Amino acid sequence: MRGRFIAIEGLDRSGKSTQCDRLVAHLTETTGNKTHLFKFPDRSTPMGQIINQYLTSGVALSDQAIHLLFSANRWERIEDIKALLEKGENVVLDRYYISGIVYTQAKGLERQWCTNPDLGLPVPDITLFLTVSPEVASQRGAYGEERYEKIAFQKRVAALFHEVAQRNCITVDASGTEEEVANAINQCVETVQIGEALDKFSGL
Repeated sequence: MRGRFIAIEGLDRSGKSTQCDRLVAHLTETTGNKTHLFKFPDRSTPMGQIINQYLTSGVALSDQAIHLLFSANRWERIEDIKALLEKGENVVLDRYYISGIVYTQAKGLERQWCTNPDLGLPVPDITLFLTVSPEVASQRGAYGEERYEKIAFQKRVAALFHEVAQRNCITVDASGTEEEVANAINQCVETVQIGEALDKFSGL
């Protein structure tokens, strides 16, 4: 049987990275299989290094160009992800294509245009959306260090996330304690049915 394929989405500073780390440890312990974490953007790749410069140092790129780079960054790691899943190992994603789509749509681009570059990517067994208000997220450590960490923009992203999550995600309240959120995530993950073949992304 292939491994579990799980994505965690949410606003900046919603607790995704902490909960991804906890989920990796939980799955490793409960399934007995290796569990791998992939963070998008993956800043270690050639595409990811350009994205990092854009996010952290004000490098100028058009909204269209950076969107295509974010998508290319996902595609350049997908064969590695599929190979691990086929070996029976689990994969957890810290952000995936839903983040890519809603963040660019929040800039005013059309959803279908934002969606097209990611069509065909494998769909996770479950996608969890960690919901927290932009105001709460803005009070968390290091908020504001990157380009998108501005409350007005995050409010637009949050509205789009909530719309998309109704059809594509399981929503988890991320305003509780770290332990409470982790327990809620674990309960959701334990209900997942693993099929042999992964569906291909065909739109939100």
